[in-house]
Amino acid sequence: MTPPYQIRAGYDARTTVVHQAYGPAIADAALRAGRFVAPFLFRRMTWIKPSFRWLMHRGNWARKAGQERVLAVRMTREGWEEALSPATLTTADPAAVAEAPVHVQWDPERSPRGAALNHYSVQVGIGRHLIRTFADDWVVGLTDLTPRVRKAATLLQTGRAAQAQRLLPPERAYPLPRELERRLCVGRADPAPERYRRAVAV
Repeated sequence: MTPPYQIRAGYDARTTVVHQAYGPAIADAALRAGRFVAPFLFRRMTWIKPSFRWLMHRGNWARKAGQERVLAVRMTREGWEEALSPATLTTADPAAVAEAPVHVQWDPERSPRGAALNHYSVQVGIGRHLIRTFADDWVVGLTDLTPRVRKAATLLQTGRAAQAQRLLPPERAYPLPRELERRLCVGRADPAPERYRRAVAV
């Protein structure tokens, strides 16, 4: 049985994969450069999501305006853990959250059809003071998943869920250092801090 709070991601010995969705202008520029460049905004928090299914729920399988392009963002594991190290849960004291360079929020994980599951998916908000480090030092590769997303969405719409499932990126429990696991993966889910949900930039 999946623990309620567990970071799951695609990863190898050196890197971790997170997901983001953007409009065509940002995605095309980033893919051409192999990294995030303008018109990507470096002055606001950017949210990264290990869970592909949660992002598909959020962006309606790349059909939501401004989220038509889905990118797999491969970053170093060192950078991933460095990002998590100063993170503050969005359920913490509002003053602490406001000062935190990185936010961590838990939301119900989703099935491919969007149903809420009984365990949670992590979203990580990289604050503006760390975005350049994220974009220039931690990110090592970008892959356009949009064709796969569209194919999987068509399969789901036509009742071929098993075939769609095979197109989803594999994710497994990420071996967090014990201190990070204790600090970030224990507690209750954030049920309704709307000010943060509205601020999540995909």
